[in-house]
Amino acid sequence: MRDYVSYSLERAVKTVAQTLVAVILASEVITVVDVDWVGIAGVAALSGILSLLTSVANYKKGSASGT
Repeated sequence: MRDYVSYSLERAVKTVAQTLVAVILASEVITVVDVDWVGIAGVAALSGILSLLTSVANYKKGSASGT
């Protein structure tokens, strides 16, 4: 179970980081000051939550990767 939780959290953190980068690049801002940090953080947090929910939905006992 500990391995599964560790895997799920690592997956969620990676998903959040990827979402942050993608949304910042897609927003085409000129400077860091122009970035809507609250909006981007909300989108990234939602992606992390969805990643965790996907891990829970795919969980199978006895498997660290959920497969």
